[in-house]
This record gives sequence, C-alpha cells and structure tokens, in this order.
Amino acid sequence: MARASVTPMAISKGDTVHWNTPQGKTEGKAVEKKTKEFTHDGQKFNASEDEPYWIVESSKSGSKAAHKESSLS
Repeated sequence: MARASVTPMAISKGDTVHWNTPQGKTEGKAVEKKTKEFTHDGQKFNASEDEPYWIVESSKSGSKAAHKESSLS
C-alpha cells in the first residue's frame, strides 16, 4: 500500500492555529510570517522560505511567541 505524503497546512495571517506547550495544547492567532533571520524577545531565529516561522498571539494570555510553521496546526 502506498503511503500518502503529508502536506503542511497552509497558514494565513489571522488564522487560528494550535501548538503544544508543557501545559498542553493551546491556541492563538497567526500574526506575522517570517522567512528571514529575525529576533523576537531577545532570541534569534533562523527562518527561511523552506522553514518559515510565525509570530503567534496566544488567545489565553495575549502574549506573542515565535513558532516553526511545521509545529502549528
């Protein structure tokens, strides 16, 4: 039986997304896609076209964080 390839979900600005935290799954809003190296809250991230990051805003706390697109659902 052939194995189906999994295509990452297409995320757009404003979409509701989910990610895992030590406290469990949480949700928020996709705020900004990053495809070049950037700094967020003093931490450096190496985003690229092939491995983009998103700045997401937590629905619960309102805080913003950077997550790899591949870690969002």
